[in-house]
Amino acid sequence: MALHENEIPVDETLVRSLLQAQRPEWAGLPLSPAGAGTDNTMYRLGHDLLVRLPRTAGSGQSVRKEQQWLPRLAARLSCVIPEPVHAGTPTDAFPVAWSVLRWIDGDEAGSDTVGDWATFGADLAAVVRELHRVDLMGAARADGLSWYRGGSLEPCDQWIAGCFDDCRTTVGSELDIDFLEQLWRAALALPEPSGPHVWLHGDLKPTNLLVREGGLHAVIDFGGLSIGFPDAEHSTVWDLPSQARQAYWDTLDLDDATWTRARAWAIAVGVSGISYYWDTFPAFVAECRARLRAILADAATR
Repeated sequence: MALHENEIPVDETLVRSLLQAQRPEWAGLPLSPAGAGTDNTMYRLGHDLLVRLPRTAGSGQSVRKEQQWLPRLAARLSCVIPEPVHAGTPTDAFPVAWSVLRWIDGDEAGSDTVGDWATFGADLAAVVRELHRVDLMGAARADGLSWYRGGSLEPCDQWIAGCFDDCRTTVGSELDIDFLEQLWRAALALPEPSGPHVWLHGDLKPTNLLVREGGLHAVIDFGGLSIGFPDAEHSTVWDLPSQARQAYWDTLDLDDATWTRARAWAIAVGVSGISYYWDTFPAFVAECRARLRAILADAATR
């Protein structure tokens, strides 16, 4: 199902035609769907390759960004991250940049794959700390590296206020939307972040964290790669069990203001996801609802 009004249709025939035109040596390899997110559709190609195709023209910028920066970041990070092996160019049939990456074996982080959640949370925090300490290599918060989640909360307030209203209609009977909005406004009342800009993954949710032998193995999907304040980077810990969340907080020794802003970002992504994808992407809406339930439960204990 299409998630966006301007979505570009993709199927196996199209993917093979792109490969035939640009990498004919791969065109005959086995091809199978390998998942789809809000911005990209993926196909596994052969045993060790992954084709990544943006859903919309606007997402093509993320592909080019990954091609440019992932090799540089990989040399400075100890965790496994995607390795681009082909920069696909636009065609008449698919007028957006696309890519082929090296396949990474692993399972999504979940209750049936993670051996110890406290260890997982600490390991994820170590990855985040390492990424945030990488030199900016001359890059700045501009153009493709200026995603909204690396900025301050205030510019999003009007948009998110509308999402709260939508959620009162759709999930208001099961979630305390008024209290979630209070938490959002408490973060807005804090001083703006003032630390240095850092590299940000942008979306460290469980589906982008691969597990092998019970532990964190790789971080994937750098489509949200940007430079900015780190607060929003921590927001996805509410997608993890409380043991992982506590270990993450302890490992990074986050202050209360950073944690409060991170929680506000988690609320913003949750309510906006429900608002935008309510009729088109029920699996993602379920993720957002679970995140908001975790925030409410966590807030009741602090």
